[in-house]
Amino acid sequence: MSDIELTDPIQQEIAEEFSFFGDWSERYQYLIDLGRKLPPFPEAWRTEANRLHGCQSMVWVVSEGDADRLVFHAISDSSIVSGLVALTLRVYSGRSAKDILATEPQFIEAIGLGKHLSVTRANGLAALIAKIKDTAAQA
Repeated sequence: MSDIELTDPIQQEIAEEFSFFGDWSERYQYLIDLGRKLPPFPEAWRTEANRLHGCQSMVWVVSEGDADRLVFHAISDSSIVSGLVALTLRVYSGRSAKDILATEPQFIEAIGLGKHLSVTRANGLAALIAKIKDTAAQA
């Protein structure tokens, strides 16, 4: 775990949850468990238009709402990536566009994800965050 100071309470919660695990095999298992708890993602949303490009895995993202409150729904065909999606949605979904744009994904460094993700997963996570921020910027 890093000594990064987290100003966002949700990201602080995530860092505290991950601090309970002794090694990365346990953390990966927790990520997989988080991914399994994502709400159902309708088959009708799994379209090319909703597909996130830049990920090795298949990831679909749908947003709804406006500048006051944006809600994101997403899923992946990979269990670990679904866990990363769950963490990212927890940080960004349900916030105003202004809050989304002002929130940096500090949890990635705080829990040591950057050092433990493959390049393709790290690129996919960056693409997901970029998509969420781009949606907020357009709202």
